[in-house]
Amino acid sequence: MTATPADARRVAEEYRIAREVPRAGLAQWREAIAAAADLGPGRTVLDVGAGTGAFATALRDWFGVRVLAIEPAPAMRALIPADERIEVLAGHAEALPVPDGCADAAWLGSVVHHLSDLAATARELRRALKPGAPVLIRNSFPGRCAGDLRVRYFPESERIVAGYPTVDEVCSAFAPAGFRRVSLRPLAQQSAPSLADFAASIRRDADAKLRGLTDEEFGDGMARLRAAVAADPAQPATSWLDLLVLA
Repeated sequence: MTATPADARRVAEEYRIAREVPRAGLAQWREAIAAAADLGPGRTVLDVGAGTGAFATALRDWFGVRVLAIEPAPAMRALIPADERIEVLAGHAEALPVPDGCADAAWLGSVVHHLSDLAATARELRRALKPGAPVLIRNSFPGRCAGDLRVRYFPESERIVAGYPTVDEVCSAFAPAGFRRVSLRPLAQQSAPSLADFAASIRRDADAKLRGLTDEEFGDGMARLRAAVAADPAQPATSWLDLLVLA
């Protein structure tokens, strides 16, 4: 059965519930982005694979930048709050709908594993970025995901992450376009105000790490999570992802 626009919007709304991190939980990310990129009013950031716009709005508010939010899914784009500093564009990483040399940084948030051609993405980013501008990649990487909150309670999801590009594979794909690895570090985020809130936000179909689990694996993980909530419902929902910076 073909998905309807209403189905697509439901999935996009569930993605926003399940995957958007409260702004207050991103303090380490704000600091790391500020250290990695020279951002401020008058600067432009490409948000490639912008989803429902959580980081587009964060980058705008944190740094006063203009954001070109590029997202292929119409239902996702519809939820991005466009304004004079956020321009929402239909497009793919492998064929960016932007002029040459238009941006001072590129942000790829939890999107690398969805890209069909990393080398083509690298070439497009080289074209679209100003000389020396960094690419900031926020992602889970194989062998480095033990701190991910979902992997903690759904350990079989590490099997899903094993199919993602590794750090070395990303760096190798970007190298011919002239990008080199500048830094790689894990950063904490508070994914929800509490572990109880995190459990309530789980949406299996909206999460690439959970969609690939069997029903039994997902059920076992939810049981672990509910047991942890019962033991300490106010426990912070702290998760760790990597920030890979290339320039």
